[in-house]
Amino acid sequence: MDEGISSAVLFYIGPLPIHETVVTTWLIMLGLVVFCAMLTRRLSLQPGKWQTMLEGVVLTLEQAIANADPVNAQKLLPLIGTFWIFLPIANLLGVIPGLNSPTRDLSVTAALALVVFLSVHLYGIRQLGMSYFRHYLSPSPILLPFHIISEFTRTIALAVRLFGNIMSLEMAALLILLVAGFLVPVPILMLHIIEALVQAYIFGMLALIYVAGAMQQVNPATRPK
Repeated sequence: MDEGISSAVLFYIGPLPIHETVVTTWLIMLGLVVFCAMLTRRLSLQPGKWQTMLEGVVLTLEQAIANADPVNAQKLLPLIGTFWIFLPIANLLGVIPGLNSPTRDLSVTAALALVVFLSVHLYGIRQLGMSYFRHYLSPSPILLPFHIISEFTRTIALAVRLFGNIMSLEMAALLILLVAGFLVPVPILMLHIIEALVQAYIFGMLALIYVAGAMQQVNPATRPK
């Protein structure tokens, strides 16, 4: 189950090595695109069971986002909803024998954290314009270095938290399987499933808090005097 932090190289494109993690991640994304395209191909005003299920998932995600930011829920749905759909699948892939979770690779979780980091600023600028950056000088310009350090540390923590939890769960399952045989790891497998879902929810919720917080910064141009 575990091959170390770095995934195996499957093939090369010229001098560029293509790792198992890259292939697995792209297969998940391709599968989601095809699945969603099939579900949304024949939408109607009288939905069938698949359309009803799809609408239920979208409404559930939107409601969860609205609990944190009711004003911007629809704007945040594409980003946060994607995290909450992609991450459970990626985290649980390691349960299937012969496959590894992409999120057990630090490069994947770092890329996801980088997406959150960039999204915070993009959504903040879109909502408030360039005045968004003024919050780094509030309440005093002296705090600017601390605000910048905070941005980077929380991004690193976001990447390491997801990576560490998924990696540790897969390693624990592997060690118990080697020592105790095939039946004993069943409770560990259930724990893996629960923890994988919890970590996907936590990552998406933290991303939601960070992005929503950026969008809700007080615009100095509209601040009451």
